[in-house]
Amino acid sequence: MHFKILLFAIGSLFISNFLLAQDVVPGRYTAHNKGKFYIYWGGNRDSYSQSDIHFWGKDYDFNLYNVSAEDRPKGWNIDYVNPSRMTIPQYNFRIGYFIQDHYNISFGIDHMKYVMIQSQQVQMTGVVGPGYGVPESGNSYLNLDNHQIDLTNEKFLTFEHTDGLNYVNTEFCRVDDISKLFRIWNTDKIQVNVTEGVGVGFLYPKTNVKILEKERHDDFHVAGYGVSGKVGLNLTFFKYFFVQGELKYGYINMPDIRTTDDPADRASQHFTFVQRVIVFGGIFKL
Repeated sequence: MHFKILLFAIGSLFISNFLLAQDVVPGRYTAHNKGKFYIYWGGNRDSYSQSDIHFWGKDYDFNLYNVSAEDRPKGWNIDYVNPSRMTIPQYNFRIGYFIQDHYNISFGIDHMKYVMIQSQQVQMTGVVGPGYGVPESGNSYLNLDNHQIDLTNEKFLTFEHTDGLNYVNTEFCRVDDISKLFRIWNTDKIQVNVTEGVGVGFLYPKTNVKILEKERHDDFHVAGYGVSGKVGLNLTFFKYFFVQGELKYGYINMPDIRTTDDPADRASQHFTFVQRVIVFGGIFKL
């Protein structure tokens, strides 16, 4: 999958460079982008690589290996346009500015959801204190070495970034008009663009955790950083309105995840993600 994404990005860049030599009609609003702002809103679906997760605190320090996770989509529903609930589903928000006709910078939030799958067995190593929801520990410390643990035991662990896996980021993107490939001559009525970009930012998750029968914890916390790259297709209608589809691939590293009310209890993990995005927006000049 990663190789196909790379080929798609290279192909998009090749087409963009080829079209630089094509003529535009200077009098049209869509002929130039420099000085324009844009804003968009939409939703995403996400896939995650397996992840090793390290948990530590008073009386315990252990690792889980190759943990699988999934997103938690709500599908297209009224929450996306309900002002009191629009931050609940998996969403993408971005506002940007064209510094040149083909280049823009933007700031946005990718609100993903990450849910550890309970119905799995994983390898575990480390140390767990007495009576901490691991049956084998009994009343003494348990030293684990490649121990197989069943995560369906929710008393041992539930682990989610569901409000959410918030990737707050800045992107630098290139945009090129490929309307002529589709024999679209009046781009002020409909315009087809390709876009490619890179992003960097920080992770601000609200992590929902119950670990070792301790009290549930769910609070916002800056946990780490992320980098990403994307390719996309943009359809602009009547100069000002657009729908855009994106395919984004990224890497997330969170070395400082809060897990309980006790500041000594922490977790860390890193993984890659693939995000499929559909957004609706507007482009305008002040």
